[in-house]
Amino acid sequence: MSRTGKKPVTVPSGVTAAIEGGQLSVKGPKGTLSLPLADEVTYSIEDGSIAVKPANDSKRARAFWGMQRTLIANLITGVTEGYTKKLLITGVGYRANAQGKTLKLQLGYSHDVDFAVPEGIEIKTPDNTTVEISGIDKQKVGQVAAEIRRWRKPEPYKGKGIKYAGEFIFRKEGKKK
Repeated sequence: MSRTGKKPVTVPSGVTAAIEGGQLSVKGPKGTLSLPLADEVTYSIEDGSIAVKPANDSKRARAFWGMQRTLIANLITGVTEGYTKKLLITGVGYRANAQGKTLKLQLGYSHDVDFAVPEGIEIKTPDNTTVEISGIDKQKVGQVAAEIRRWRKPEPYKGKGIKYAGEFIFRKEGKKK
């Protein structure tokens, strides 16, 4: 039994949810998101909440149960509050600057890295070593953060690179004479 799947997802006021054509669409103050629904799970919208139950007792249906409930909860959180990831840049001469729909990164390469910001994502640089990525789709925000981080992953000797805020970088000791 899925402990997560048992709990219904509450739909706050100002948010509307509708199931039509195998898709759940959620509309809120920040925008609209939709999710393709799995056939292994049954969905019901009743008195301000969305309930998810497995359609049958197969292993696949039970596996999808908790995941689908979490995806629905992510949609509702996205259209009400949104999601934000913060990246910190460490290293001499490493900088970031948001210019319209591009993020200009100077990461020690012979050229600047121009990262095109995808639709539905907003990138801010409060200072030249901090990048804030925000949007309503949790998967898209995380993917953009991972793609930016991929340009210079933090290295264990000096800690230089791009890391998530709150991420611990395991440091190694250098060579000894």
